[in-house]
Amino acid sequence: MPRNGTAGLLRSINRSAVLELLRENSPLSRSQISKELNISLPTTMRIVDSLIDERLVRETGTMGLTKGRPAALVEFNGSAFAIVGVDLGGTKIYGTVADLQGNVQHSLYRTHKEIQETVGGNYLDGLCHFIERLLEAPRPAGQEIRGIGVGAPGITIAPEGIVTWAPSLNWRDLPLQEILTQRFNLPVMVENDVNLAALGECGFGVGKHTSSMVLITLGTGIGAGIIIGGEIYRGHHQAAGEIGYILPSIRYLGRQYKGFGALEMLASGTGIADRARLLLEESGIPLPAEQIDSRYVFAQAEQGVVWAQQVIHETIDYLALAIINISTTLDPEMIVLGGGVTNSSKTFIEHIRERVAGVTPFVPQLMLSELGREAAVMGAIMQVMKATDDYIVVKQLT
Repeated sequence: MPRNGTAGLLRSINRSAVLELLRENSPLSRSQISKELNISLPTTMRIVDSLIDERLVRETGTMGLTKGRPAALVEFNGSAFAIVGVDLGGTKIYGTVADLQGNVQHSLYRTHKEIQETVGGNYLDGLCHFIERLLEAPRPAGQEIRGIGVGAPGITIAPEGIVTWAPSLNWRDLPLQEILTQRFNLPVMVENDVNLAALGECGFGVGKHTSSMVLITLGTGIGAGIIIGGEIYRGHHQAAGEIGYILPSIRYLGRQYKGFGALEMLASGTGIADRARLLLEESGIPLPAEQIDSRYVFAQAEQGVVWAQQVIHETIDYLALAIINISTTLDPEMIVLGGGVTNSSKTFIEHIRERVAGVTPFVPQLMLSELGREAAVMGAIMQVMKATDDYIVVKQLT
């Protein structure tokens, strides 16, 4: 690498390390930052001054010292900018306006059907109207919109933001990022929704102090976002994390999976409901009057209903196999479970922990999402910051 390129990268790393340290540990003095990051004090002072000029950092009081005059403290100025985050999801859309510290100032929640019906049946126009509503929401005086981050439910090519395949929206090769950039004249980042959620958990949630983690979302479908070294790992075809296509056993070989994959058809919310209905029909048990969805099956299982317990036990086994495969392949520090299915039972994750315990030499921490439905919109903050600033994720591990 050319010398000037190396120097530029080092400046970016140092600048990002200072910004990340202040984001997580404000307020600090310049000397504390220098000592914590092992960066020379003159370099630290130049970086802090430039961040103050850009309004990303601000001075806030002083710290008394035993010798000499008090030291000025600086803090991350998260309220100076806001980011619009949109999670398209499988069946619903959730949007927020949040500052750089992750404080949600305004939110909207709609079903895909409601979005489509907003402007005469065109979903894309409905999405733009949804984003306009977020942009029009009241904000603190002087706060600027820094950009828009969108999580799409399907394979998405970065950095172009082209959604190559989103089954729930029937999108193929849609240049969504280009469309939204032209529409709103703002920086726009479009990313796979689960990748964005993983980035959110790594930046603001349960994975905040990890550098490698995998977020598995269990909802209408199943997907995973992989974080290595604080960055999204996408794979050669940018399809890393499409774990819904994991084969639970050899009997699923030799088939074509054009929509949902084998694991999704068994262990997603949709798969749980479908297997429950099939088991009831095969067993000659009358279908209940209530709608059979994953929540209903979990509730029946907790009440001791045998057919429901069978479905949930099988689901736990399918997911345990997937988690073991991920663990042995990637060896992440943490695996996080999120999505609507995880909210259906308080003991769900404990049963999975029991099934994976001792199976592999190193089992990662298995945790539930802290951010829930806000994970992807929090990831939008991280992604837009990287796109609009000379910012590299630098994780300070504890």
